[in-house]
Amino acid sequence: MELKHLGIILDGNRRFAKRLMKQPWKGHEYGAEKIRKLFQWCNDINIKELTLYCLSSENIKSRPKNELEYLFKLFRKELRNLEKEEINKYKIKLRFLGNLNLLPKDLAEQCKKLQKQTSKHKKYTVNLALGYGGREEIIQAVRNIIKNKIKPENVNEEIIEKNLYMKEQPDLIIRTGGEIRTSNFLPWQSSYSEWLFLDKMWPEFTKQDLQKAVNEFKSRKRRFGK
Repeated sequence: MELKHLGIILDGNRRFAKRLMKQPWKGHEYGAEKIRKLFQWCNDINIKELTLYCLSSENIKSRPKNELEYLFKLFRKELRNLEKEEINKYKIKLRFLGNLNLLPKDLAEQCKKLQKQTSKHKKYTVNLALGYGGREEIIQAVRNIIKNKIKPENVNEEIIEKNLYMKEQPDLIIRTGGEIRTSNFLPWQSSYSEWLFLDKMWPEFTKQDLQKAVNEFKSRKRRFGK
């Protein structure tokens, strides 16, 4: 069984930093470095699509202002690095899932620019969930359907998927950080995804952990409700 689309909830950055006796948000720097390594690892084992839960809409509403400002600054920097290196190296098609209006205007524009700039790349797709909430995604899809005046009897799964941020469904979703919950991540798309929960914090994640997860996925039998 081939793993083509991998989702990851990148959890544990702040707790990792606390272990090192550093400010909690400094852990996001370690997490960002690990993401860049992840692109290489996925390329090595032929994973064609990657969806990363980077920042939820709830995070934006609840995190301290100074931490959010630090995060937004880090996102700007890492997106510039992506543009200079990984995007061209791996021919990445970059997509952003979420309400970009929750981000600072310049960061939102940076995201839109990169999405447009890479839209014709076909080799490798990376979806970054920023300002993302699964319930909000479904609510927005319903609003779009109503706005387009689609008759209730014509609403089906295909119509709903066309109005989501993303219709593709991950084969496997990994959550690091030791928590065993889905945290509003892709509730529609993950209905038949396999899940794997790891005790390791995201900055501790290794290529060996990824390979073990792939092997675990291949050993499972997916039933899709049958």
